[in-house]
Amino acid sequence: MRMGVLGVGLVLAYGMAFGAPAALAQPAIDGFFIAKTACPATPAIRQSGNPGDIRLDVGHAYRLYAQNKVPGTHYWIGVEGATPERRWVRIDCGTRVVAVDDVPVVGDPEVTATPDAPAPNEPQPVAAGGPSTRNLLAISWQPAFCEGQSRKTECRNQTADRFDATNFALHGLWPQPRGKEYCGVSAAVKATDKASDWADLPAPEVSASTRAALEKVMPGTQSMLDRHEWIRHGTCYGPAEAYFADSVRLVEAIAASPVSALFAGRIGQSVSLAEVRAAFDEGFGEGAGERIRIACPRDGSRRLIGEITIGLVGEIGPHADIGALILAASPTDGGCTEGIVDAVGLQ
Repeated sequence: MRMGVLGVGLVLAYGMAFGAPAALAQPAIDGFFIAKTACPATPAIRQSGNPGDIRLDVGHAYRLYAQNKVPGTHYWIGVEGATPERRWVRIDCGTRVVAVDDVPVVGDPEVTATPDAPAPNEPQPVAAGGPSTRNLLAISWQPAFCEGQSRKTECRNQTADRFDATNFALHGLWPQPRGKEYCGVSAAVKATDKASDWADLPAPEVSASTRAALEKVMPGTQSMLDRHEWIRHGTCYGPAEAYFADSVRLVEAIAASPVSALFAGRIGQSVSLAEVRAAFDEGFGEGAGERIRIACPRDGSRRLIGEITIGLVGEIGPHADIGALILAASPTDGGCTEGIVDAVGLQ
């Protein structure tokens, strides 16, 4: 997920709101921060408050914005889904990497990504032209997400009979490499998105049927997540109708697979990486499980299954073979090895 280095004015504006760097002596930096430990990520360095009890996911790559001083003790990073999104973490909680072609290391902090060796979970390049054919699908286990975001509309009204109570929900479909974002988006709209003022973003133009299907599989539409995903990622994919219709089809395919059956049958219990990979193999072909990665956020003493990312190579259309799209992607490290399948409601 790419977010460029902030300009001085924007850094100062965020500094007033979120405890960001407030002077040029606290420099903006670029690159990614690979978490080595599950350290807390807080809005301010000198205050103990941590809305959402946000902690780093080990092995996850976070976009870097700044450090507090030179030499520094803390980095300012972006944690998507957190409120506020910009957070401070101790420098010793991970490793800074400088991306090549905006692709960070994921999983092994000691490896540097190169154009000839794509980072884990990054699909191999294919011929350019037409709609995006190198993509990463991110699906969320909504009850786990809501443990840290209980004030969001979609979390306040989540019920046990809703789709996202027993199925993975759509987070986003992200054209690759990671730097492929905000295509043709004006500076003003981009700034609005980065400020998380999603209600002020233009609504994507989709058909009534696609809108209805999207609202089912993407509860975040209630918080305008669809507008954010469209502006940041979908504009690099193709027309909004194709972007969201293809995204819906992917989530529906997961929902109809052994993956969904595994999770629906294990609510309140742990699921291992090996079991998840076996379910992907059963549903989408031998080897599909090696193309997925799991993120497991902490909720107090519990580690929850929070999100799965899936590499996809090829054109995603109405008649696409989703198993073939997955198998065409590069294998990846699996992320966390085990987590709890959270139930609806705060635990």
